[in-house]
Amino acid sequence: MTSRTTAVTVAFAHPFKFRNMDEERPAGSYSVEIDEELLESLSFAAYRRTGAWIRLPSGPGGSGMEQLVPIEPDEISGSLETAIAARVI
Repeated sequence: MTSRTTAVTVAFAHPFKFRNMDEERPAGSYSVEIDEELLESLSFAAYRRTGAWIRLPSGPGGSGMEQLVPIEPDEISGSLETAIAARVI
């Protein structure tokens, strides 16, 4: 099975919090990684999203390490679709 990972930067205009996050995060730009797998049964190239993660810098007093937090597609789909259309790495 063929898979790909797309990395995008998503800019949030307001503070945000997803279900898998411990606390609200401030507005700003965050790196998001999206894993997809190729749907091989089709006559054209199409991919299905299998996972998405957001990179969060450690908060004040943290260990200095980033966190990679899984996110649900329904929570960020609008932001992701706009970012993916604008910039695919």
